[in-house]
Amino acid sequence: MKIEVFEASCCKPTNVYGLVERAMSENGIRAEVTKSVDVMEAVKRGIMRTPAIIVDGKVVYTGRIPEYEEVVGWLTGGK
Repeated sequence: MKIEVFEASCCKPTNVYGLVERAMSENGIRAEVTKSVDVMEAVKRGIMRTPAIIVDGKVVYTGRIPEYEEVVGWLTGGK
């Protein structure tokens, strides 16, 4: 599994990356995780609002800080 987290560098930190890492750690999920603050790359990927999470090439959410349970659901496939 590949997880990409896009966060804005100019605004208040959201630490969505940390939330993803916590969800992985607490649920035994192994994945490659990257964090990006590259606005142009986000736009190329169709992301107009950050923070955003992409799981295996699919944008699963944008524009707000998700709840922990939502992140776990995305990473486990809703199991």
